[in-house]
Amino acid sequence: MNVVKGRFIGVGVGPGDPELLTVKAWRLIQRAQVLSFLTNEKGDSQARSIAIDAIDSAESVQQQIPICMPMLKDRRLANAAYDQGAKAIRKKLDAGVDVLFLCEGDPLFYGSFSYLLERLEDSYECQVVPGITSVNAAAASLVQPLTMLKESFAVINGRHSDQQILAALAHYDALVIMKAGQARPRLLALLAQSGRKDDAKYLEYIGRDNQQIISDIDDLDPVEGPYFSLFVIAPCRDRVS
Repeated sequence: MNVVKGRFIGVGVGPGDPELLTVKAWRLIQRAQVLSFLTNEKGDSQARSIAIDAIDSAESVQQQIPICMPMLKDRRLANAAYDQGAKAIRKKLDAGVDVLFLCEGDPLFYGSFSYLLERLEDSYECQVVPGITSVNAAAASLVQPLTMLKESFAVINGRHSDQQILAALAHYDALVIMKAGQARPRLLALLAQSGRKDDAKYLEYIGRDNQQIISDIDDLDPVEGPYFSLFVIAPCRDRVS
């Protein structure tokens, strides 16, 4: 007798603005039997809050699998949380029930979904509903093209070394530096050192009520910022009038 297992589906809910939730994501959330998402130690979930309108108007009663994931620097503790979450998800999948995992931004772009995917993909059918990333939302908030014609573009991480970041700043016409919060003082110094300071803009909490945009980074204090922050570095372009 063949046992039908459930599907593990990563659903991107976008960077923060509930209106950026895709039609497909909304439809699947409304029909889901089981939802899973990350929470902090207080039980709050940003991904769930983004999708709350779709959840509240759902067609069926939904079970929820919260995975507590405080901002941990110790990867062993983070991995233990993912292991525990994957174990709870497996129980539902083995019972033949689909599990939707709500993920901020896009599930496969710096997404927490990826860590669960690597634990489950060998045993279950996995699917992904893409979401709008903070990179795209940042460009839209700035009303600024990320790249045009033959310009080069890259996405890098504020956790990279000074040498890697300086090399990217020198090599690419435009780039986005993700996870800029803790590294903000160092990144400001590297932008000045590379001569790219005037090309840079800084954004926090994109698409949320507390979104901030700093267009002149000389106005930005060289102190650590929030986790949800990034720099957009793009060349100044002459606009056609």
